[in-house]
Amino acid sequence: MPTVTRLSRWALSAALLCAGAAQAQMSVSPLVIEAQANRGQAQAIINVTNTSNQPFRGRVYAEPFTYGDNGFQSLESSPNDLTPYLQFSPRELTVPPGVQRRIRLITRFPPSLPDGEYRAVVFTETLQETTDSGGNSVALTARIGTTIYVRQGELSPNLTVESGSWNSELGQIQVLVNNTGMASARAAVSWRLKQGDTVIDMGSLKPTGIVAESQRQFLLNYPDEGQLAAGQYQLTGELIWAEDDERRTQPFSVDLMIPASATN
Repeated sequence: MPTVTRLSRWALSAALLCAGAAQAQMSVSPLVIEAQANRGQAQAIINVTNTSNQPFRGRVYAEPFTYGDNGFQSLESSPNDLTPYLQFSPRELTVPPGVQRRIRLITRFPPSLPDGEYRAVVFTETLQETTDSGGNSVALTARIGTTIYVRQGELSPNLTVESGSWNSELGQIQVLVNNTGMASARAAVSWRLKQGDTVIDMGSLKPTGIVAESQRQFLLNYPDEGQLAAGQYQLTGELIWAEDDERRTQPFSVDLMIPASATN
């Protein structure tokens, strides 16, 4: 069956959950899958490798998700939930040391389903038995998630920076990014901070995920130390993301007010 599936280069920490314990025992690849449905169907494969010297038992399950201001969030329900149309096998697996297993995924959309991007995270979860200091048997679980985006129709992200502001809780500059498109994106930010004709500083932010038809605050991680003087600033730069393996950019220029409370 012909299917167009593209393994994205988004594979960053947002999709890697409970990584410390899980990575010691297994690796999962890819961490992000983007697929274009062809006649309502798409296929993909997740590889699970046992990187330890002990066999492990695991289970596989899926949930809807989104990205908010605090990063990755599992959801109970979503209008863009992929899970009703997603089938995968196996749902349970035992993996000997050094062995790789495949999880096969297939999406089947009904003909009546509207065009849009449908999303799910597929978790591979391991169960490990251990003993606590009191000699009691304890079950530890660890999981790694692969985020999956399947698009029905020809869809694109459309990103703009709406405003810049001061996050008083974290003591950092943030920009409000708006995605009015019907496809998610992972955007980097190149920025320059000016006051009048004086360039105060410049920098960049690594790619940050934003789902379709949503807004998200991007923290610029600036200033990383010290303080900014209160006053009016200009924040300019560009958003940078990839679409169909092509580089896309969107320039921005917003005013920024640093309140007097930020210097206290």
